Amino acid sequence: MTQGQDQEVLNMDENLALQINQRIGEGDLIDQYLEELIETLEKFDRESLWQVTDVLLNAWQRGAQVFIIGNGGSAATASHMANDLNKFTISPGKKRFKAIALTDNVPLMTAWGNDDSYDCIFSEQLKNFLNPGDVIVAISTSGNSRNVIKGVEVGHELGGVVVALTGDTGGRLAQMADYCFYIPSPKIGPQEDGHMIVDHLVANTLKRLIEAA
Repeated sequence: MTQGQDQEVLNMDENLALQINQRIGEGDLIDQYLEELIETLEKFDRESLWQVTDVLLNAWQRGAQVFIIGNGGSAATASHMANDLNKFTISPGKKRFKAIALTDNVPLMTAWGNDDSYDCIFSEQLKNFLNPGDVIVAISTSGNSRNVIKGVEVGHELGGVVVALTGDTGGRLAQMADYCFYIPSPKIGPQEDGHMIVDHLVANTLKRLIEAA
């Protein structure tokens, strides 16, 4: 395909998207989403963000482990958060975070899901690893994911501290967690965006705090 043909295809795709957007008749869809996201971010509760940061900083100080759980997009956020805690926060000469996303061992998750129940894919892993005082970061937009709830139940039984990242209502998870950060939006897109932004906000703050410790 020539450069001119590439540009023609690009223009066709762009024009098609704009034409459909105009036909819907609800304004610029991209602007709408961004405006909703900005409105959500402006409502973030700073005190709750500092609580989450403080719990994780305390875990780092004590050498406690941090286990992160979630499903779907929240599973991706769990993996991303483990990456940021373990690598981004590194300060030369200082000890490191011990963060594990229990979403990453697919063979183990499918073994538990197939042989027992999908509800126990996180709780059974926690039985292997969790020590009293370790932290569980439970991510669920609905707050009602059964495997996340089960993980929190077992985590508490084993002496873990639970931090929840939820949507606007929090569901059962918010009632069970020791600390909870709600994303103040009723829509799942901004909720999942918000969880990723919380990850980056907290990881960036932790890095600065660890450097100064």
